Amino acid sequence: MNLKHENRILATPIVLFLLAMLGFPALIDIVYSFSEVSFETLLTPEFNGGRNFSTVVHDHEFWSASWFSLKFGVSTAISECVIGLGLAVYLAPIIRKNNWMIAVLIMPMIIAPAMMGLMYRLVLHEFVGSLPHYLYMWINDSPAFLSRENVFLTVFTIETLQWTPFAFLLFYMAYETIPKDLREAASVDGTSPWRMFWFIEMPLMAPTLLVAFFIRFIDGFRVFDNIFVLTGAGAGGSTTSLSIYIYLSFFRSGDIGKALAASALLFCVVFLILFLTGRFLKRSRG
Repeated sequence: MNLKHENRILATPIVLFLLAMLGFPALIDIVYSFSEVSFETLLTPEFNGGRNFSTVVHDHEFWSASWFSLKFGVSTAISECVIGLGLAVYLAPIIRKNNWMIAVLIMPMIIAPAMMGLMYRLVLHEFVGSLPHYLYMWINDSPAFLSRENVFLTVFTIETLQWTPFAFLLFYMAYETIPKDLREAASVDGTSPWRMFWFIEMPLMAPTLLVAFFIRFIDGFRVFDNIFVLTGAGAGGSTTSLSIYIYLSFFRSGDIGKALAASALLFCVVFLILFLTGRFLKRSRG
């Protein structure tokens, strides 16, 4: 028996487990997405073709939520990667001597996103929040952090503060794996630290940068818990992400078919992004 057959045999149990745990619910979701169904008719769904998908595609709120998710995912991924890369490179010499600093820097990741949203809801609340209270005390004025005009910047800042440590950790590990011989040889040749970073270290870290960006983009694109706890759908739907849109359609409106149609579209978008990322990484390695 060759190695390929042995690998297939060893992988069979996990494949069967995933099919049982994920395949059956996914099949049910697909059936419901093409059906007229509510909580009262879960066992007797009526097939309606692609009406649910048509309803979702023609729903202005769906496109508004998609735009929010896209904008939020791209902006937070970029900011987290840029800040995380800067911290990794700048703090690397210090962390080599004080490894305990890593534990301190990644502490925001330990907090559950829902708890993070609740914490900032208490801190930023216009009437009882501590930050507006002290701003009024010091400068006799305070912005409405959760208003329609400022809420995107608020949730963007909170997300960046919590998940920049994730990017920092990846970049620091990638930065530390760069062979010292390359740096020493470049220094002997008189290469400046700035040129060494851009032309030697950055190309070696590029795969990690790409992976970190897409991980954070996908996480930001499907954001739900911290925003939902902090602002809900927001004033006038200003913080309605695709995940919140699906939640509201499912539990608030009881329109299960519409919610599952939207979730199927979300799954297709995320799968396409992952597929294209995998192809790009495979070609870059080749």
